[in-house]
Amino acid sequence: MPRKKTRFILAATITGALAASVIVVANASADEVAEPGRAESVAGDGWVPIDDAKWVKQLAEYEATVAEPVPAGNVRVAEFNASCKISHRLPDDPIVFPGMAGASHLHTFWGNESTNAGSTNESLFASTATSCDPAADDFSAYWIPTLLENGQPVDPHGVTVYYGSRLEDPTVTKPFPEGFRMIVGDAKRQVDTPKDAPGQFWCAGAGGETGRSTDGNWPICARTAEITYHLTFPDCWDGKHLDSPDHKSHVGGTGPDGTCASGKFPVAIPSVAFVIGYPTSGSPAGFQLASGKASSMHGDFMFAWKTKPFAERVRNCITQKAKCNSAGGF
Repeated sequence: MPRKKTRFILAATITGALAASVIVVANASADEVAEPGRAESVAGDGWVPIDDAKWVKQLAEYEATVAEPVPAGNVRVAEFNASCKISHRLPDDPIVFPGMAGASHLHTFWGNESTNAGSTNESLFASTATSCDPAADDFSAYWIPTLLENGQPVDPHGVTVYYGSRLEDPTVTKPFPEGFRMIVGDAKRQVDTPKDAPGQFWCAGAGGETGRSTDGNWPICARTAEITYHLTFPDCWDGKHLDSPDHKSHVGGTGPDGTCASGKFPVAIPSVAFVIGYPTSGSPAGFQLASGKASSMHGDFMFAWKTKPFAERVRNCITQKAKCNSAGGF
């Protein structure tokens, strides 16, 4: 029977620049723990080590990347993005239930259009059709639990995936290693989310929130606003593993002095954030996630960028604290 682990769940919101995070501690449940004996895990315990030779080569290529000069007038925010449309929905989760089609609650996917229960790093690079821009560079897979309104799926009209840094010194940021993956949030967290509770859906647009659903757990937005969610992943990595048994224990927050180097996770990585907009303003009936209450919102990420374009973006945009677009330009 899979073991339960204590993990760190990182949640945050962004206003302009990426803001400070809130770290919540929770317990992993059985369906969030990797299947024992996965082929990638040398020890058979869910810990997936990096390939040292590949990582040394990737780091050398990154360190050789020369930053382009930042033009005058650039907004100095460490950030680039992928602009995405929804691809498909499936009851699959290739991180939590690898190779087990239909074993998960319903997820909404964007990015790599081939993503299913059998997806691996190799399969993502073998089938590169994507619903994200830059389509020529980013073949990653991204997914969240499906939002339901009156029992019917509501697909986001789009998702912006931000890659940035909330660290005081973003110059130390390194790219993700090939094959990296992680999860943020907790599908088993089933608690109420009244107004002003952390980690809840909110209203984006003119007029903002005008009320709450009958159960108090969901916002009702003005007709000129829409239901939105902002999901943020950790900034720091242990530098040793592509994945962990709970898919979270290889990443985490900063150490005592606010840097990755001073803590349990010494390597600074790009902080990934999903900004998800839904074409609905809500109603007194509220919503439901395929995973349950609003508090169960979570996100999954399988990294599959081409090495050079990603390295260039990290160097140009994140380490220079410069705002870049989906094409990687200033």
